[in-house]
Amino acid sequence: MDFFVHLAEGFIGMFQEGGKTFIGLVTGIIPTLICLITAVNAFIKFVGEERIERFASKCTGNIILRYTLFPVLSMFFLTNPMAYTFGKFLPEHQKPAFYDSAVSFCHPITGLFPHANASELFVYMGIATGITQLGLSLGPLAIRYFLVAIVIILIRGIVTEYITKMMMKRREMQAAA
Repeated sequence: MDFFVHLAEGFIGMFQEGGKTFIGLVTGIIPTLICLITAVNAFIKFVGEERIERFASKCTGNIILRYTLFPVLSMFFLTNPMAYTFGKFLPEHQKPAFYDSAVSFCHPITGLFPHANASELFVYMGIATGITQLGLSLGPLAIRYFLVAIVIILIRGIVTEYITKMMMKRREMQAAA
């Protein structure tokens, strides 16, 4: 009998924990995201969508800038997870690669600009604690981490764009057949 009581308590407990998580989201990240979305949309309306699109076009016309400068700017100004909305300025075949680049830059930016991904600051602080206990400076680590990440996001962006184009062509060929 105790087994069934324990099973029933565990079952309902799972949903109670889910409810607590939901309430945490409703009172935490969701209002922040709504405010960020509103602010970004207001900024776009204020500056003008044409100007934003021209700037984005200049940043994304070059494959190197598309997967270095564009994700860095999006992560710095919009932070995680709002940064991915910059993808709306890209053609469909470049969106997956932009997302890959931006999401791969979430953690490396934290060492120099903690506001960009504050939720993952604890990871960097764990590493930073070990470095400072060794008597070493955090500056060189943060800069190296940032610079290496730019190379990595460029490579990931280029590879993902290539794979996306290949898959889109394959899908078009299958649809035509």
